[in-house]
Amino acid sequence: MKPKTILLIDDSDIDNYINKLVLSKCAIAETILVETSAIVALKYLHKLMDNLENFPDIIFLDIRMPEMDGFEFLEKYIAFPEHIQQKCDIFILSSSIDPKDIEKAKQYESVKKHLIKPLTQDLLESILVCT
Repeated sequence: MKPKTILLIDDSDIDNYINKLVLSKCAIAETILVETSAIVALKYLHKLMDNLENFPDIIFLDIRMPEMDGFEFLEKYIAFPEHIQQKCDIFILSSSIDPKDIEKAKQYESVKKHLIKPLTQDLLESILVCT
């Protein structure tokens, strides 16, 4: 099933530009949103808790970000009601190839897979089978 909304959470404007371009070219979703801060993304998601229609179907989450990293975001996200967590698949999208990061990501049920940047059409096709 094609996702309606995808949210990119990454502090890098260049990575967001590339990822949004790939998603747009592949016509993966109706709406592609970008947040450059995990804190701002959490606030945005909290506002949508009563409006699941607009809640993202997929989140691509960077690990290494200032103020709040991706794992800190996940710790806050797992406090969301279970029905919300089940609606959204999270994919770590990071330049980190550190095995510790990959193993840590597996501890979160909401995280479907750890992907290495950059996002590509082949990568998208492989994960859409997972969702």
